Amino acid sequence: MDSLQERIAGEITLSESPGSTMKKWRELFGVSQVELAKALKISTSTISDYEGNRRASPGAGIIKRFVHTLFTIDSSKGGEVTRNLEKYNLPVEKEPFYSVHDFSSPITGTDFARIIDAKIVANPSYLDTIKLFGYTLLDSLRVILEVSPSDYPRLFGTTNERAFVFDQVSTGRSPMVVIRVAPIKPRVVVIQNVDNVDKLAIKISQIEKIPLLTTKLNAEQLRARLNNI
Repeated sequence: MDSLQERIAGEITLSESPGSTMKKWRELFGVSQVELAKALKISTSTISDYEGNRRASPGAGIIKRFVHTLFTIDSSKGGEVTRNLEKYNLPVEKEPFYSVHDFSSPITGTDFARIIDAKIVANPSYLDTIKLFGYTLLDSLRVILEVSPSDYPRLFGTTNERAFVFDQVSTGRSPMVVIRVAPIKPRVVVIQNVDNVDKLAIKISQIEKIPLLTTKLNAEQLRARLNNI
């Protein structure tokens, strides 16, 4: 297995809910239960039982086959997911101005907004159609000043199917300008402790079709609510 496959296999093995984590990765790769079961030569009900945590945690051999099969199926479809993951799978150094958290199983944008007591500033209709696999908490000013374009993918962890939560924001304009020109976009943007969001920030979110939310929760409160998902 290459390093990326080992990273995914390790996440599943160490997860408190291996089945849910397997489901997360299957959905991220866009592979159906039927498709996966056929490739693994097992029944669809077996896949469902693992993902529903109705079977004992799979052993290392099963996890290895599962991960390898996801990559094989993706390769047969052109390898787009693998290329994206390799782009995001840069060595991550511990940086004080951003933290990346992946959920054990995806949640809808609507559920995410509810969990963080968010006010929806723009594009509420998109939230139900979005699945979030994690979030990144960022110090807005330092990201703008210190993150180079080549380092930008680090902020996404393993996927861009995530929310960006910006702290240290005055009006919301600067984070949205950065997202406007960035090659990779988050699915949802949250800004903390801003009562009057800049009109340009709202306009950019509408152009990019990215829901824009605000929340009064601080970083510690957000982690307490989101890091057990």
